[in-house]
Amino acid sequence: MSGSTSGEKLHVLAVDDSIVDRKLVERLLRSSSFRVTTADSAKRALELLGLGKNSSHCQEPKVNMIITDYCMPEMTGYDLLKIVKESSTLREIPVVIMSSENVPTRINRCLEEGAEEFLLKPLRQSDVSRLHNHIVRMNSVN
Repeated sequence: MSGSTSGEKLHVLAVDDSIVDRKLVERLLRSSSFRVTTADSAKRALELLGLGKNSSHCQEPKVNMIITDYCMPEMTGYDLLKIVKESSTLREIPVVIMSSENVPTRINRCLEEGAEEFLLKPLRQSDVSRLHNHIVRMNSVN
């Protein structure tokens, strides 16, 4: 059976250092009936996922997908992807990378490292519909 029941909203962790982009992604996801948690940095995302230095006091949120910006200060979306994919507890979570720059080598590197998809900003409703299909497929496998 699927990992989520029909009454349970799929939970997405949206990570972007830009408040404008973060709000756009959050609005698009919520309009498609996702439950959304946002983080303004990859380090904060790791804390929310239970991998950060300050994560011991918060419970691990069950997320069905992580969508992250590529270009962020301190830690990139690529760095976050690598940490998630190297974690025994998180590696099954699909990670989607977003970027406003269309750089084929960067896109290929992210996909080779295990990204589910690489989307160009600004995110569109059609992208969100595709993400829903990825999540449903990934969670029905588990």
